[in-house]
Amino acid sequence: MNPDTRSFALGSYTSNVVFYDSISPLSISNASLVICDTNTEHIVESCGEAAHAPRMVLAPGESEKSMPVLESILRTAVEHGLSRGDTIVGIGGGVITDLVGFAASVYMRGCRLVLAPTSLLAMVDAAFGGKTGVNFSGYKNMVGTFYPATDVHIAPSVLASLPEREYRSGLGETIKNALLGDEELLGLLEREHQAVAARNPEVLREVIRRGLLVKCGIVEQDLTETGIRAFLNLGHTFAHALESVAGFGTWTHGEAVAWGTAKAARLGELLGITPSAYRTRIERLYSEYGFRLHAEASHELLIEAMWHDKKLKDGRLYFVVQSGVGQTQLVPVEANTLREVLSD
Repeated sequence: MNPDTRSFALGSYTSNVVFYDSISPLSISNASLVICDTNTEHIVESCGEAAHAPRMVLAPGESEKSMPVLESILRTAVEHGLSRGDTIVGIGGGVITDLVGFAASVYMRGCRLVLAPTSLLAMVDAAFGGKTGVNFSGYKNMVGTFYPATDVHIAPSVLASLPEREYRSGLGETIKNALLGDEELLGLLEREHQAVAARNPEVLREVIRRGLLVKCGIVEQDLTETGIRAFLNLGHTFAHALESVAGFGTWTHGEAVAWGTAKAARLGELLGITPSAYRTRIERLYSEYGFRLHAEASHELLIEAMWHDKKLKDGRLYFVVQSGVGQTQLVPVEANTLREVLSD
């Protein structure tokens, strides 16, 4: 079966999302340099022409998302004589897609970028929409660009070998996307818990497709996060702070997002915006998928980390809260309110 390709206009860019069926392997051509990690190199070996391109293999993990590793990618591109018209391909999870996207955006002021996400989290979130970056000075995604990939290849078959914790991490973002605008997807995640957990191929493809399309619809309206794209940060101000304070890698990103989205629901409830029943629905769903909703971390260190977040505006810290599915707003929050939320 031929892949289903959909094109999205993102500012001055066009980004094509190539949806494969539930069993087809990746197939990527015209790669000038392939970047992967030791966990995804086996996927590269079976993805068509890209298997024969020059390759750089990184260590897995959040620690690679750094300026020194970025520099090593750029140096490798120079050594292989890549031009601005050549293509850098990133095959891996969110660390790879963020890092390789950043490298492509600054190499000769922008070369062609193709991404093939191999984790659920990267498929429904990190690979699409042009956000690139590295961690810097101990804080998450502090340095980066907006640079959408020309093509994003979504092949659910590669998730068969994904470790269970990483798979569940992706569900943290998938549930968040459903909350932002797809009641049908949210209901599917509630009804088909066992099938989703078991990675049923057909159910999983539909979950990925719907979860990603929520993000596509938002980013198409606001590439550079001057408006509604900020809603995609539901739970993320809490999450990024937890990742920083606990130490990158202690919590996976999706685990932190699940915790953070539950905290955002509690925040909205305290502010009189989020109905208690909706908060309970969110917490119940995350709990059913095995997410931790309690974190042992210093409240003051978490709040300090939040002040380094990109949602800081005019000296005030803003949070994304909801009154229901698809009913989202951005509100300023005082430190004492955050202390109350974190104490629950």
